[in-house]
Amino acid sequence: MDELLELKQYIETERYDDALLLISEMEEMAKEDKLNKIGSFIVILLIHLIKQAAEKHTTRSWDTSIRASLFEIEKTNKRKKSGGYYAGPEEFSEMIDQSYSIALRRASDEAFEGSFTEHELEAKFDPNELKAAALEKLIATKN
Repeated sequence: MDELLELKQYIETERYDDALLLISEMEEMAKEDKLNKIGSFIVILLIHLIKQAAEKHTTRSWDTSIRASLFEIEKTNKRKKSGGYYAGPEEFSEMIDQSYSIALRRASDEAFEGSFTEHELEAKFDPNELKAAALEKLIATKN
């Protein structure tokens, strides 16, 4: 809210260069917020994909969480007024890599009733295949 008051002051005092700079900063803050939200849903997506891959089965609950995460990612990623997206394949790939260790840690607490460490759980599937599958699902949300 402080930014809006500052912007108003810049416009009223005809400091248009400062106003434009502040608008750019505000746009960047909004984009960061969207990407952080998407990252949180990617963690949830990865947790359930990891559990599916490790346990070699799925549940309705896991499938529902995956679908819900993909829906929220799609909804958050879409630029409503200008069209386009906040994140594309490159950003999705980076977010998957950044979120993977957090998701693995959480999945190890949940899969097999928490009886495996992160490394033991990860030995039950190919992390690269899982990340590729996650990326494929994320890219498909743009269609």
